[in-house]
Amino acid sequence: MSYVALLSIFMSVEIKKLVPTRKELRRFVDFGISLYSGNSCYVPPLRIDEIQTLLPEKNPAFDFCRAQAFMAYREGKPAGKIVAIVNDVANGRSGKKQARFGFVDFIDDAEVVDELFSAAENWAREQGMTEIIGPMGFTDMDHEGMLVDGFDEMGTMATIYNYPYYPRHMERMGYTKDADWIEFRVEVPDKVPEKYARIAEIVKKKYNLRVLKYTSRKKIKDEYGRELFKLINEAYDKLYGYCPLSERQIDYYISQYLDFLRLDCVSVIVDAEDKLVGVGISMPSLSQGLRKANGRLFPFGWYHILKSIKGKSDVVDLMLIAVAKEYQNKGVNAMIFADLLPIYIKSGFKFAESNIELETNENVQQQWQYFNYRQHRRRRAWKKQL
Repeated sequence: MSYVALLSIFMSVEIKKLVPTRKELRRFVDFGISLYSGNSCYVPPLRIDEIQTLLPEKNPAFDFCRAQAFMAYREGKPAGKIVAIVNDVANGRSGKKQARFGFVDFIDDAEVVDELFSAAENWAREQGMTEIIGPMGFTDMDHEGMLVDGFDEMGTMATIYNYPYYPRHMERMGYTKDADWIEFRVEVPDKVPEKYARIAEIVKKKYNLRVLKYTSRKKIKDEYGRELFKLINEAYDKLYGYCPLSERQIDYYISQYLDFLRLDCVSVIVDAEDKLVGVGISMPSLSQGLRKANGRLFPFGWYHILKSIKGKSDVVDLMLIAVAKEYQNKGVNAMIFADLLPIYIKSGFKFAESNIELETNENVQQQWQYFNYRQHRRRRAWKKQL
């Protein structure tokens, strides 16, 4: 073989289909984190969490999902990654033959991007799918939505950060908007807004509701752990792309997430029979701690993350609010914030970061009208016919 032919092979883009082992997935995750080295807005995920999410023997979503991870190499060096997913439960609910792509990162190279997405699209076709959407994970508990505005804003632990060239490549490849989410940065006021406090008191008396506060993680898990995730299933059922959590997933997330809660930042609302009707989960921002840990728990990453949870921070992340269907739009959100705002003020939080909200979800966005806020990030789910 001539030198020119050999060089041509070496310079081409190579796509590798990954076998889901810890070693292969570690390389997959490490590439995504290294791509943003030095970027002041990127918040890396915990590597161990990302790897476990992609391991079939660890993630119970594989009970009803099929997936294939791919990596792109340019000149023998990692240049892109993507996971193609088929969620059979979601498709059964929607009646669509829809694949998802997620966990995606790539260098600014059209050939790399084209080859990477072609691999995911071809795999989806082989599974009998006729459409692909993303970025989406296995379920709503995974990161979703490509950043299309707000690239100069530091991300949160619950969201994706990506470079501005990502959406340009999506449009170039023929992907179009399927849904947008927006995010808000809200100023924490000096006191609970008077109207909020009044609404909270009216709702409390009218429906005989009360707030529960916990000091024991074991107790909150034992008493309301499963009910909490069942409430999420109920409250989020009609949201874009939502797939109800299975019993095995609920067990998985109880053990994975509830031990990290800062309990004073959790509000549990119950009725007269102690039935869970609403929950608000927030926590001090882990963004700076995760950046210092660079995605690693050891040797010292755990210290930076623990310091973020227990130490002083200007920012609180509003992870989720879920309200039972029969109590939605009746003021339960006001009860949750009337409980949490005094804690935020006492803790010295200056700002709250909302989680992603569908741009069409006006009911949720109306809750910010009593605060000073700005809408500072927008992210998108793209779609393409196969």
